[in-house]
Amino acid sequence: MATEAEIAPSHHHDEPDPNANYLIASKGVWSWLTTLDHKRIGVMYLISVTLAFFMGGMFALLIRLELLTPGRTIMGAATYNRVFTLHGAIMVFLFIIPSIPAAMGNFILPIMLGAKDVAFPRLNLMSFYIYVIGAIFCLFSIVSGAVDTGWTFYTPYSTTSSSSVVSMTLGVFILGFSSILTGLNFIVTIHKLRAPGMHWRRLPLFVWGMYATSVIQVLATPVLAITLALLAMEKVLGLGIFDASLGGDPVLFQHFFWFYSHPAVYIMIVPGMAIVSELFATFSRRAVFGYFAIAMSSLGLALLGFLVWGHHMFTSGQSEFSTMVFSGLTMLVAIPSGVKVFNWTATLYKGSIWLTTPMLYALSFLVLFTIGGLTGLFLGTLSVDIHLHDTYFVVAHFHYVMMGGTVMGFLGGLLYWWPKITGKLYNEPAAKVSWGFIFVGFNAVFIAQFIMGSRGMPRRYYDYVPEFRPYHAFSTYGSWVLAVGFFILAGVLIQSLLKGAKSPPNPWGSAGFEWNTSSPPIYSNFAETPVITRGPYDYHEATEEELFDGFPEDFKKTES
Repeated sequence: MATEAEIAPSHHHDEPDPNANYLIASKGVWSWLTTLDHKRIGVMYLISVTLAFFMGGMFALLIRLELLTPGRTIMGAATYNRVFTLHGAIMVFLFIIPSIPAAMGNFILPIMLGAKDVAFPRLNLMSFYIYVIGAIFCLFSIVSGAVDTGWTFYTPYSTTSSSSVVSMTLGVFILGFSSILTGLNFIVTIHKLRAPGMHWRRLPLFVWGMYATSVIQVLATPVLAITLALLAMEKVLGLGIFDASLGGDPVLFQHFFWFYSHPAVYIMIVPGMAIVSELFATFSRRAVFGYFAIAMSSLGLALLGFLVWGHHMFTSGQSEFSTMVFSGLTMLVAIPSGVKVFNWTATLYKGSIWLTTPMLYALSFLVLFTIGGLTGLFLGTLSVDIHLHDTYFVVAHFHYVMMGGTVMGFLGGLLYWWPKITGKLYNEPAAKVSWGFIFVGFNAVFIAQFIMGSRGMPRRYYDYVPEFRPYHAFSTYGSWVLAVGFFILAGVLIQSLLKGAKSPPNPWGSAGFEWNTSSPPIYSNFAETPVITRGPYDYHEATEEELFDGFPEDFKKTES
């Protein structure tokens, strides 16, 4: 590669030679805890969010087991309220929001840009420790009388509940600062640390997705922080902001909360979309159809996401005019998502599709997110929402977007970049088996919930009438299949770490820029600063050496 003046790396005092394989050359726990290397920080985030996902998943299994039969199965009503609250809060604030931006974004984004690190390495490390501190407060809330309000903390119940509302909301308040700092860091990195030749129309779509996500994080998260601070002050000091008896308005809390939380939906889903764009390009061997439209649709979601919070409140008593406006805007926000779905489908058309496990997750995302998006139109329609509001239909819709979208994107990206992160290959047939269990189990869990929700089964209820038992039982059985899939996947990845074959630099033959360095990358990512001369999806311009560096000759011939 040609070289120009290098971007100065931000070395820590104990860092080795910049060209050393620092990620796997551990000097002990302290070297990890004090590192400024964006890759190690990304790995620490990945470990943390994986632990949070495991904990949230265990609570989900307990919820489904309790709902296997009417009445009490394994826990009482009060315990059930705490369990489903903890499931939601942990999954949303400790896993889904930071999983792709903070974990994978930290590791991959600077490499995609041809940079040696993020713009502010010390701020990056501080954001991780802020995440850990916030998580500790949330975990403290579990052992000190777990919060039972639901993950939305709605007033007036949250201001009168005797559970650990203050410590839980303080934990989420702290987590918000981690999100803001990560977003700020990424925005500056994208603007200032792009390699020579990396102009805006050559940015990988993953970078565009991280850029749109970062804008939402910086602009929306302070609203959540203010809202939760007001809730804590209301509960401790009795200020009367949300207390109607003191002149406040409990519905005001919902406006504040959803003004953040609907944009936060796109903090969760846009990164998954960004990963899927990379997967479709790599495993179709085609440039992404409508590259600029997909890039701008990410920014469109970031903008329009701020305008539709009221569709969560159609039954709250807001004016008829407001509900009509929010309903119309809800239909409008579907357009950027539709652009992505149609363009991804066009990318697959006549592509040389390679059904690897990451590609299977990308195709799952396409199907499941489309179902989630289309069912969202039902909820955005005023007359239909009156019937479906606060039923299991909403639960199923939310999970088809969040798990069918974000989690499928996360798993696809994890397996796609696993060789880059670890330098190890994994057992591809076993990974496909785990995908099969996850895909089938997921649909079994939530299709049943669509049906019972449309028939009137309310969400958040501990008990139910006997005619809903077949649907709840089917959903619970599906959760067991889903859990088996995740345990198989965990075994595949652990086996890869312990005994996996060494990965070549570019195991997928991708034209993506991040594959033009070793797996895992050296400390400074590149031995010399790369000069970008093509787009990230120009397979016709990428050389044989770039696409198949280190791969067996027979594979090269097959793919060529």
